[in-house]
Amino acid sequence: MVRISEATAADVEAISEVLGEIEAYYGGEPVPGNPEQIRTALFGDRPAATVLLARDADDVLGLASYTLLWPAAGAETSLYLKELFVRSEARRRGVARLLMEELKAAAVTAGCSRVEWTADTDNPAALDFYKALGAQPRDGKVFYRAAL
Repeated sequence: MVRISEATAADVEAISEVLGEIEAYYGGEPVPGNPEQIRTALFGDRPAATVLLARDADDVLGLASYTLLWPAAGAETSLYLKELFVRSEARRRGVARLLMEELKAAAVTAGCSRVEWTADTDNPAALDFYKALGAQPRDGKVFYRAAL
């Protein structure tokens, strides 16, 4: 049975492993994430994000990483999904849908007016998944990134 829960500091190693799989999925080196960077980013004095983990018993099946953004519309807040990833052996089992449902619940609890995310145009499986959820792509935005 799959359950979704917020990650704790005890989950740093599992998150590290999944981050390596995410890198490999996007064509990078399958190098696990640095545990100290993860610990600082998620469980330090100023957490940068919240991670939800999907588990079957002790096995981590996937994760969703999000942060709250302000302002969204007027003075409202939105929940921004940065990463949604399900390990290959757990795909097509409803894990991503459960993670999205928990994200929506977290947004409601936080008083958010919406959930937002981006998706790669060369990932048709993700685009089909989001369409099946009833989400509509938005026009009028261009994604930018500046390296530091």
